[in-house]
Amino acid sequence: MRSLIDILELSTAELDELIAVAEDIIANPKKYSEACKGKKLATLFFEPSTRTRLSFEAAMYELGGNVLGFSEANSSSTAKGESVSDTAKTVSCYADIIAMRHPKEGAPLVASMNASIPVINAGDGGHNHPTQTLADLLTIKREKGSLSGFTIGFCGDLKFGRTVHSLIAALSRYKDIKVVLISPDELKLPDYIRKDILEKNNIPFVQTESLEKVMPDLDILYMTRVQRERFFNEADYIRLKDSYILNPKKLETAKPDLAILHPLPRVNEISVAIDDDPRACYFKQVLNGKYMRMALILKLLEVEVK
Repeated sequence: MRSLIDILELSTAELDELIAVAEDIIANPKKYSEACKGKKLATLFFEPSTRTRLSFEAAMYELGGNVLGFSEANSSSTAKGESVSDTAKTVSCYADIIAMRHPKEGAPLVASMNASIPVINAGDGGHNHPTQTLADLLTIKREKGSLSGFTIGFCGDLKFGRTVHSLIAALSRYKDIKVVLISPDELKLPDYIRKDILEKNNIPFVQTESLEKVMPDLDILYMTRVQRERFFNEADYIRLKDSYILNPKKLETAKPDLAILHPLPRVNEISVAIDDDPRACYFKQVLNGKYMRMALILKLLEVEVK
């Protein structure tokens, strides 16, 4: 039995395999429509979610399986004080696989150590979000044709952005990647990510506060929102929330084949005027997330489709 807590638990060969399966699902959906018949996915979401939760549910239904679970902590026994470990042991009696989102870093890891079924980390605090990274990788592969040989800019909240941390970790194992970190000083990438991933793997990177300055160099722009729920001080959030707003004017110097990604939800950091630009890929990202979660469920349940 295997779980997925951190994207680095998957080798590049396994990532490539998941992408290949996802692309086969896109091409041949009927082939997979009963692959998980009789299987149940438990969605344990202790934190609000639209895309991730519904994507997991849609993924399991489209594989022919069923879904049970909850969408907020107050509707579970954790409201009565039940521990994550006890919840995991209990849900293992009812389901075949768990997708868990939790505001506390490390909670899905604790669940995986106590469950008797696979656990997928669907986001834990500001730490990791491996299945969003899978969606990002499939989007990059389909838009750029490869997971190597490009310059990617991460813009916005790089301090608390778990999607940024996970994607940087995943890309660190591919060749010829250049990283541009665009953020206010208060929301810079954590030192441990910079030192343990970028510097350790000799990945060229620059840090800047100016999106306009680096826009012409980017092949991919990964926008993020400033996350209100990660701030302890409301005044700091208000001061920083509008640090970067992408609008058509800022794209005037961008490459014609730039791919604009965003893990969503957005607040106002990408103008709706960008949505019809062919370079906007964030709603493709949403759909790609479903296909990659389908591929991951198949892998962790050890289901082979021929």
